[in-house]
Amino acid sequence: MNRSELLRVESYLRRKFGNNLISLKEQKDGSCEVELGDEFIGVVYRDDEDDDLSYDFHMAILDIDLDEGTDIPLPD
Repeated sequence: MNRSELLRVESYLRRKFGNNLISLKEQKDGSCEVELGDEFIGVVYRDDEDDDLSYDFHMAILDIDLDEGTDIPLPD
């Protein structure tokens, strides 16, 4: 992913999630780490297979980061 793509994807994620603390940091393998402030939250990969260009955002959520959820009302 080049610098222009990185900035476009970063801008998209900021708008989509309504948070200007989202930033992308390029990695040597061509992916980008996604951070929210100083917290790592995921990775973006450039996918240009089959002549269709897309960017895949992968976010793993660790069990230890989740609330118990016992007091969260579920929708009907």
